[in-house]
Amino acid sequence: MKKILVSIMAFALFAFPTIGLADAAAGDKIITLGKNLTEAQKQSMLAEMGADDNSQVIEVTNEEEHKYLGNYIPKAQIGTKAISSSAITIEKSGSGLEVNTKNINWVTDEMYLNALMTAGVKDATIQVTAPFEVSGTAALTGLLKAYEVTSEETIPEEVKQVANEELVKTAELGDKVGEENASALMAKIKEEIANNGVPKTDAEFRELIEKAASDLGITLSEEEINSLVALFNKMKDVNVDWDQVGQQLDKAKDKISNFIDSEEGQNFLDQLKEFFIALWDAIISIFSNKDNA
Repeated sequence: MKKILVSIMAFALFAFPTIGLADAAAGDKIITLGKNLTEAQKQSMLAEMGADDNSQVIEVTNEEEHKYLGNYIPKAQIGTKAISSSAITIEKSGSGLEVNTKNINWVTDEMYLNALMTAGVKDATIQVTAPFEVSGTAALTGLLKAYEVTSEETIPEEVKQVANEELVKTAELGDKVGEENASALMAKIKEEIANNGVPKTDAEFRELIEKAASDLGITLSEEEINSLVALFNKMKDVNVDWDQVGQQLDKAKDKISNFIDSEEGQNFLDQLKEFFIALWDAIISIFSNKDNA
């Protein structure tokens, strides 16, 4: 439950200048295919993602992967072929974002959601897949490209770069302090900026980051602090709409409250309670058996 709440809060804060969807309507589907799929694999991916005659299909190249991720991910990790693919279905306003993945072993659901939020995307169901296990970087690049093409607006190159850098740095930080902690830290920093304004100096950014980490019980190295200072300076340079960040945070809080109050949320909490009761009973049983041995 903690992971769900932290993730929702964190994702709500990844807000850059919004790129609208021109003429996009609920039910519209955009498909992205890795260019290096064989023809048979492409047909298989299209069938798996439910493509029809009205589905827009966009190819993603390995060159594009390296262009947007090469400064932040080792070249060997990106590889030499674009394989992973995705389907993006536009949903009704207020539906939120949902991601489902298959055969993706490096890019997490959180990274995909962050990329979509960075581009101002909302209200969509995203399916990310591949014919065999791959890192998923082609799909990450494709998600941004697909929305750029569909919106008929150009996402500034510097925004794409900052968004990709943020995703990678958050994932790398998660390897060291835990995925939940990394997401929570990024969320808390952005919440502070949304509520209190953008720091003007490196020293102010550093103070904000260190306090946020301390409040969450996270220990950061000097290198990690410097990296985050540099990252948030870049965000400032691309003119993040922090008012919008605050609004999305409020919506996320409402979404959490509505989930907890809903029948689904109550069922989830009841199941969680039953799990811990069963776990406690099992522990008591083990010790009781030892005492009786």
